[in-house]
Amino acid sequence: MADQNSPVILWLRRDLRLSDHPALDAACSSGRPVIPVFILDEVTEAIGAAPKWRLGLGIGHLAKRLEDKGSRLILRRGKARDVLRDLIEDTGAGAVYWSRLYDPDSMARDKWIKQALNDDGIEAKSFRGHLLFEPWEVETGTGGFYKVFTPMWKNVRERSVPEPLRAPAKIPAPSKWPKSDELEGWALGAAMNRGAHVMRAHIRLGEEAAMDRLDYFIDAKVADYADQRDFPARDGTSTLSEPLTYGEISPARCWHAALRAEHGGDAAGAVTFRKELVWREFAYHLMYHTPRLTTGNWREDWDAFPWTTDERRAEVRAWKEGRTGIPIVDAGMRELQVTGRMHNRVRMIVASYLTKHLMCHWKIGQDWFADQLVDWDPASNALGWQWVAGSGPDAAPYFRVFNPLTQAEKFDPKARYRNAWIAEGQADPPDTALAYFDAIPRRWARAASDAYPDPVVTHEAGRKAALNAYENREF
Repeated sequence: MADQNSPVILWLRRDLRLSDHPALDAACSSGRPVIPVFILDEVTEAIGAAPKWRLGLGIGHLAKRLEDKGSRLILRRGKARDVLRDLIEDTGAGAVYWSRLYDPDSMARDKWIKQALNDDGIEAKSFRGHLLFEPWEVETGTGGFYKVFTPMWKNVRERSVPEPLRAPAKIPAPSKWPKSDELEGWALGAAMNRGAHVMRAHIRLGEEAAMDRLDYFIDAKVADYADQRDFPARDGTSTLSEPLTYGEISPARCWHAALRAEHGGDAAGAVTFRKELVWREFAYHLMYHTPRLTTGNWREDWDAFPWTTDERRAEVRAWKEGRTGIPIVDAGMRELQVTGRMHNRVRMIVASYLTKHLMCHWKIGQDWFADQLVDWDPASNALGWQWVAGSGPDAAPYFRVFNPLTQAEKFDPKARYRNAWIAEGQADPPDTALAYFDAIPRRWARAASDAYPDPVVTHEAGRKAALNAYENREF
């Protein structure tokens, strides 16, 4: 057995905050020295360019916050089990605490590591924090998992969620710190190339910024959230998906803020916001119970559907570059290049265009978003793509084809969003639209003076081809 005064290694992953952090709270409450560690292992190495770059920014910010608490963030690169064993040998640590993750790769790694540490006589303990409800704690009346969102929402909407924990006043430090890598040496932004300096202007880092976003949303926007959130040119969303992705704010803090707003009179908007938090839970619930959600058709009979998987097609390149000739689609894809984010309504429109009008497999879009989004989330991204494509659980009817023209008329009636991101054809395009040409790879060879393209596939032609494929499907 380890000495009760031996350090606790706090293995940080997607929990880059100090408050409402059960693993950190337990480590500090133990009375033992705490050694915060971030490990760049093979699971983390595998994430895409933009999320890896954004993760690096978040790690650097958290390191500074830990210093304010009399602590440090130790950085190590390698297989997590080997790194943890080395740190245990270096420090005499007797325990490793971490916050649970639920994607298949992380779960397999964590299970293996917990067993290996236990075999070594080391306490290995995981904690809640990334979700409101553990996936195994939410069940249908017959004991299974939920495959439809609305019944799950009805199940959990009145459930108790623990109040957020306070940040520790001080984090107990060891008498001697182990060696650490330098964050710059990891080059987490290497794949971003010149796009990083453009996107950096749109990033708000860390826990303080996330809490400010939440406060502003609750004070100024939640009352109108239900009505305004679908209009991409309006400041109607919470913008919290990014800090939730990296754990710079906890879902519990968001939940309780919404409950206070609900009880304070902003019921409709606050309830809608809580539903969005539960939609995120639903995605994790499904990923936990059916891991194939992230890698293949959730409805396995869709494996026979005649989607193309050829990413070399000119139409796919046009979609990725924001050059389809459909302005609402192109505006969304350009917003993605400049900011690393995309309005949720527009995400549905661009996803429908790829999977329905261009008849491309949703995995092409999922993989592109996984490389480009700073708020990339493995569960939400997979569920979103399969929901639009029709192959997922609780999906929109498979035959539904979003009309990008009427969607634009309804949700961007004055073309403010489209004009904000598409420079071609404007005499004096805004900086947001021009920034696209600074952010994209040079090999794309695009300029604001280019002519705006004709549609690669019109709505009429795309809809007809999609409906024909659905009507003749052999599954």
